[in-house]
Amino acid sequence: MGRRRGRRGRGSDAAALMFMAAVAALVVAPKVADIAERQAVVLASAGMCALAAVAVAAVLVVRHRRRVRARDDARVLVALRQNSLSPSEFEEALAALCRRDGCSDVRVVGGSGDLGADVIACAPDGRRIVLQAKRYRNGRSVGSQDVQRFGGTAHTIHGADVAAVVTTAHTFTPQARAYAAKARILLVPARELAAWESQTGPAPWD
Repeated sequence: MGRRRGRRGRGSDAAALMFMAAVAALVVAPKVADIAERQAVVLASAGMCALAAVAVAAVLVVRHRRRVRARDDARVLVALRQNSLSPSEFEEALAALCRRDGCSDVRVVGGSGDLGADVIACAPDGRRIVLQAKRYRNGRSVGSQDVQRFGGTAHTIHGADVAAVVTTAHTFTPQARAYAAKARILLVPARELAAWESQTGPAPWD
């Protein structure tokens, strides 16, 4: 008789323990889930804050670059009016004029291996602009060889819709003008460049 009661007692104890474990699971599990959910929210919030910080930093970098670009453009345009530019600064000045007048994707590409192009840009109407910059003394004319070298690459290599030779010289030789007319090359001497800069005359693509 004693053995039977012992077995029943142990069975009752086991059942009680199982019942308590089930109750504990019902009570604890929601709390654990709640904690996990809160941690997930915290981590998500931290991630959003990090992304927001990166976005703000990117905006600040872009604004800084624009301010620097605007300052540099203003400087080279003043020097252009004073005719005190180096050849590389003259290219930068033409790029500044393109940006000022609404061109996008403006790039100075002059240098070794430029294949005749110094400034490439996209006009406001979408046409591809390719400029050759000739920083010459006022008393010198731009000759046909200069124009021919540019004409050989402007359309075929650089895909220009509008190709122009822009110079600080006052004139182009008759041979240069004749070749330019055949090769669809615009010639922009000093007087027309000054009108473009002062906005009293058209840009080369107008």
